[in-house]
Amino acid sequence: MPAKNHLNSEQVKKLQQSLKQEKNGEIRERILILLLLNDGKTQKEIAKFIGCSPNKICFWCVHGDPDNLESLKDEKMKGNHHKATEKYIEILLETIDKAPQELGYEFGRWSAKRLATYLEEVTGIKLSGSQVWRIISKKKYVYLWSKYSLDHKQDPDKRKAFKEKLEEYLRIEKESPSRLQVWFWDESGFSLRVIKRKTWCKKGHRKKVRGDRRKGRVNVWEQLGIQTKKDLLNFLVKVTLTVSIKS
Repeated sequence: MPAKNHLNSEQVKKLQQSLKQEKNGEIRERILILLLLNDGKTQKEIAKFIGCSPNKICFWCVHGDPDNLESLKDEKMKGNHHKATEKYIEILLETIDKAPQELGYEFGRWSAKRLATYLEEVTGIKLSGSQVWRIISKKKYVYLWSKYSLDHKQDPDKRKAFKEKLEEYLRIEKESPSRLQVWFWDESGFSLRVIKRKTWCKKGHRKKVRGDRRKGRVNVWEQLGIQTKKDLLNFLVKVTLTVSIKS
């Protein structure tokens, strides 16, 4: 173990100045270890004074270089040598907006781990799923439930005409409930197949995903009358709607 006053005056002055200016608490602790060692304290005494293990004191007494404060940084402080570049982040954000099937994958949604694996193949930069998650979060993306949409099956003109017709039906029902009743219904279902709808979205915007029906479902169908407030509940294996309007 180095003898008392083994550091020269210039080294001591440099360490004392760094002790005052260094913002990282762990680095300050390691500088203090070197100064106490130079003051003639034993490793056991330093460990008791600082409140840490003797092994830690022993390590930094051996590996700490008073002429090179970079030696007091551990691997975690030095950072990831495979740090994400601007190009990496650009490709990452482009990938999030694509469906995995477009890139030849069978799974339906991107997880952070899957994104990390894909980006490693494309860029050669290896990051963990948690690192990718942090990057995406900083870009104001969140991982939440998507909204099922059947927009790809709908005709905008027919949808607009239906809304106008519905408003007229509601007006007639309100004026003459005995003449016309309007019922609304919604359905949900249970299936042995798990359908994952979580995906990455910009904060404040919810993505829409295709709402195609799946086979092997049991559907729960709820109907509600607007004016009568009556409701009907049915469990159906298959739902086929037939709408008829009688004047």
